[in-house]
Amino acid sequence: EDVSSKAQTKFTAPPPKFPTERGTTVDSRKIVAGSSSSAGALTAVRINHILFASEDLAESSLNELKRAGMQFDTLASQISNCYETREEGGNVGWMSLNEEGENEHLDLILPQEARETVLSMSTKPGDVIMAKSYRGVHLVQIADVMVDVRKMSLTKPKPNKVVDEASPTGKWIAKPKRLRGVLGGALREEQEDKDVVTDLTYKIETMGCQMNMADSERIEGQLQNLGIRPIKPEEENSGDKNPDLVVLNTCSIRDHAEQKVYSYIGPHAKRKREGEDVTIVVAGCVAQQEGEALLRRAPEVDLVMGPQYANRIADLLEDVSYGNQVVATEAAHIMEDSTKPRRQSTVAAWVNVIYGCNERCTYCIVPTTRGVEQSRPVESILREVEELVGKGYKEVTLLGQNIDAYGRDMIPKRKFSDLVRCVGSVSGLERLRFVTSHPRYMSLGVIDAVAETPAACESFHVPFQSGSNAVLEAMGRGHTREKFITIVDRIRSRLPDASITADVIVGFPGETEQDFQDTLDLMNEVIFDSVNTAAYSPRPNTPAATWENQLSEEVKQDRLRRINELNLKHAAKRRARMLGRTVEVLVEERNVKVLTQVLGRTTHGYIVYFDGDIDELRGKLVNIKIDTCKTYYLSGRIVS
Repeated sequence: EDVSSKAQTKFTAPPPKFPTERGTTVDSRKIVAGSSSSAGALTAVRINHILFASEDLAESSLNELKRAGMQFDTLASQISNCYETREEGGNVGWMSLNEEGENEHLDLILPQEARETVLSMSTKPGDVIMAKSYRGVHLVQIADVMVDVRKMSLTKPKPNKVVDEASPTGKWIAKPKRLRGVLGGALREEQEDKDVVTDLTYKIETMGCQMNMADSERIEGQLQNLGIRPIKPEEENSGDKNPDLVVLNTCSIRDHAEQKVYSYIGPHAKRKREGEDVTIVVAGCVAQQEGEALLRRAPEVDLVMGPQYANRIADLLEDVSYGNQVVATEAAHIMEDSTKPRRQSTVAAWVNVIYGCNERCTYCIVPTTRGVEQSRPVESILREVEELVGKGYKEVTLLGQNIDAYGRDMIPKRKFSDLVRCVGSVSGLERLRFVTSHPRYMSLGVIDAVAETPAACESFHVPFQSGSNAVLEAMGRGHTREKFITIVDRIRSRLPDASITADVIVGFPGETEQDFQDTLDLMNEVIFDSVNTAAYSPRPNTPAATWENQLSEEVKQDRLRRINELNLKHAAKRRARMLGRTVEVLVEERNVKVLTQVLGRTTHGYIVYFDGDIDELRGKLVNIKIDTCKTYYLSGRIVS
């Protein structure tokens, strides 16, 4: 039986690994500490410190760090009284979380009493804790964590069998050679098997949002660091070679997400049943949602891993290479990347700044699949952006499921508006974007920061989801129609030409025709540059999926059609204003439909096509006079 056929039966997802009920904790420190597997897997933290003579000076410096007015390492190198670490920006190094005796070498720099104070409060990257010792007052920054991900994963021997083609019943017999070469040489010195594959290839398919795209880049960076290369399209198309490792990075936002997963892995599962040595990995949100249940439905899968393990796939594949099936879905502190992502572009890059979401919207599965909010340290974000600029990247998009919440989970709390100013000041960065904003948390200060930061693009993505206050309340959005309009008014006031895009759901349970008309009225009032529209679909482990006031598919599809018609009208109207203008365009790629043209974007995010040589223009800012305006793109010609 093909795996895809099993997806036709109704399936209830297992309980989530992350707390999703309203009122439950959203503190990642408590969640990790409360999980025996997660807490036991945390082996070390990397710390920096600044030593002060007085508590007052430490307090004022902490406030400076809170405003992102200065970075920790810079401050340490300027004012720290610890001469052993001052020249290294306060770097203390790794502190073991096992036996205290292993940390005796730190006693003269960060005495035990200070270390105990820090660990009693946090092991979460980005936190800065004040602690006292006989040396004075310390500001201690937790820069990174070391986690033994294999202690957090479920590992069991996999059923390595093949189909007996001579058997009329298709009985599974024998045991093929395992893919011991999956580490691409990391274990090769230990291997005596002459049949081990050395030229390993992978194929990765990515579904869903920008967060998934960024995760796939991190996964690819890990795979290539192991010596596994991406399969060439011509190899696969000719049938000469199939990928040895298949990764499906999944999205669970839309309906039928699970069925799509099982349908996709079906052909690769068939390869495995017929004796091919292929490793199948399911990553992302559906993997987190389904967990071990996915292995029961598709026993050919080797590794199931949630988004929080995207940069640790190499560790998990090591267990797979020894003949195991692995499930990694436990909550964990986010670790900094041990390898560089494989970027899909050489011009524009994604940079994660906050993972997870603490909201409990009644329709949304994201808290179930991506966990609670965890902000990255400012210094880590800046370091990544500076490295990208050094490699020639011109544009960076800061990513977060709820990006305005950046820093509220940190000790001390930070503001996203400060981060915008900080990243926007990186020398050589031409353009800065960010997604996704939440009306409940988007401060007017963020709009001011964009207006006052030259690199920040005049483009905002702020989902409103509905124009009806009754529906917004049922959704648990935490904001009103009026709050959203206040945000739009502030944007129009500070940046009159800015683009505003959004997301909206129609056909939510209990939505009346008047509620829907309220949504259309809001769209007519704002005139968005574009809106991502969707008909409501029930998702596992969400309250709205259990309500009895579900709307029929006919009603939902009718409302989706009507709102799409309005959306297209507004998108065309917004782009029509660009006719005759000369705009600055950042060239990204070739226009695949017209090979003599290139593709770029304005600061508004509008796609622009024009004649040009991509090898000459890629990554350059050029002035284009717009002579054609379509619904979702512009075209023009280069002017001096």
